[in-house]
Amino acid sequence: MSAVTYTDVIGQHEVKEHVLRMVHEGRVPHALMFSGCEGAGAMPMALALARHLLCEHPTSEGPCQTCAGCRMTAGWAHPDLHFSFPVYKAKSTDRPTSVDYLPQWREQLQESIYFDTEMWLSDIKAENQQITHYVQESDRLQECLALKPSQGGRRVVLQWLPERMDAAPANKLLKLIEEPPAHTHFILVSLQPELVLGTIQSRVQRISLPPLAEQDIAQALMQREGVAPMLAQEVAHMAQGNYTEALKQVHAKGENREFNTFFVNLMRLCYARKVKELRLWAQSAAELGRERQKRMLVHFQHLLRENFIYNFHTPELSYETREEKDFSERFAPFINERNIIGIMDEMSQAQRDIAQNVNPRMVFFDFALKMIILIRQ
Repeated sequence: MSAVTYTDVIGQHEVKEHVLRMVHEGRVPHALMFSGCEGAGAMPMALALARHLLCEHPTSEGPCQTCAGCRMTAGWAHPDLHFSFPVYKAKSTDRPTSVDYLPQWREQLQESIYFDTEMWLSDIKAENQQITHYVQESDRLQECLALKPSQGGRRVVLQWLPERMDAAPANKLLKLIEEPPAHTHFILVSLQPELVLGTIQSRVQRISLPPLAEQDIAQALMQREGVAPMLAQEVAHMAQGNYTEALKQVHAKGENREFNTFFVNLMRLCYARKVKELRLWAQSAAELGRERQKRMLVHFQHLLRENFIYNFHTPELSYETREEKDFSERFAPFINERNIIGIMDEMSQAQRDIAQNVNPRMVFFDFALKMIILIRQ
């Protein structure tokens, strides 16, 4: 995508005005933290501010877009912009830092500034791994900040998910924030700020971003993704304030329709107790591939929750597409307070089994057999 500015941040008008006013009046603190739920825009806001701070001729509306600093930050390659993000210890790296994954990080930012942890795990091929900030990451930042700024102006450290730090790296970051090098700004982006080391929380200025309004999401989908108005409104409602989730739903429409078909066929066969056909269904599900199987089970959970909620006849609580609602009209009575917990428990077990590489045909067939009993309770 093109160089990021505040106009790329969806909604969040009050936060934008506050940040622009801080920069214009020279009141940007040396350490601040943007926080908010997935897809609310904390990372896009942090990126826009980082570019603004490193611009050589900043304006009241953002970076000038023409100076040398802006040209470098357009490709996220400014020598005084230091990214820090959680990584995992691959076989080829004993002491991993963000530098080891910087090409994937820049590629993600060029593709979309609205992304989540799941997408990052996929980018670095760490879907089943735990990612964290290792202590050597804080050591690396200390070494970088001990040098003078390359361009002679400000420096920015943009750290994503500081809550994924153990005590040792967190305390080293705390020391940097408490005794910051001259002209250095720390911008933290957190999804769970309450999990950030308490002493770090007390040293930063926190700016919270609320979930996005449905209208802001719908408008962005229409203008940026070319989504038809009716579909944009439907997806915006289902996204629940999360633009990243809205993008996923738009791009996964074909896949979700396929998952809907699997779900409908499963429930119909279970109700009719057609065990032979269920064996064939399980074989078809087993051929999807493990990552698609995991996404399908997550979608199944969504559909089960929605069918349970449908029984309460409260439209504002419904987050289904029209196609899904058509099926819920007939199927929802079979998902009730007597079986919903049992069904969701079995679904969670199937997810764990798939993640642990258990034979998928056995997993799906076993789940289907249990559904025969549960669906009639």
